[in-house]
Amino acid sequence: METETADAVTHWLTDEEQRAWRIHLEVSRLLMYQLERDLQPFGLTNNDYEILVNLSEAEDHRMRMSDLAKSTLQSKSRLSHQITRMEAVGLVRRENCDTDRRGLFAVLTDHGWDTMRKVAPQHVASVRAHFIDLISAEALTSYREALQPVVAHLRSERGR
Repeated sequence: METETADAVTHWLTDEEQRAWRIHLEVSRLLMYQLERDLQPFGLTNNDYEILVNLSEAEDHRMRMSDLAKSTLQSKSRLSHQITRMEAVGLVRRENCDTDRRGLFAVLTDHGWDTMRKVAPQHVASVRAHFIDLISAEALTSYREALQPVVAHLRSERGR
């Protein structure tokens, strides 16, 4: 009887919705796996690369740790461990915040900047080879437009 009750209130996915959902999951997993593999020769993970990108695009190549955590969707604790690993290989460093004694900045080092400049062209080539170039321009536009409301919804949920 419990199943009947669940079925009565659950709006199950149609076959088409189920196929779309599962292909999304498969593409997401396989693509992230491949991009991670392509970063391995540089000694980087996807998380490392995402942090390097954020810092390389930030003013003075520095971000408050709390802002970097939000930007990379990591907990402050997880980001702290990640930054510790990246500090150990000289990609980033932490600096105290002059205006907030508890605040810290993550700062891209010269070595981190050089690494970013060396890896970025290879990463873009990987994104192209395993994603962008496999989809027509029209389909890519439709894909982006279709996912925009999902991103907007999830960002608003995250802010709650």
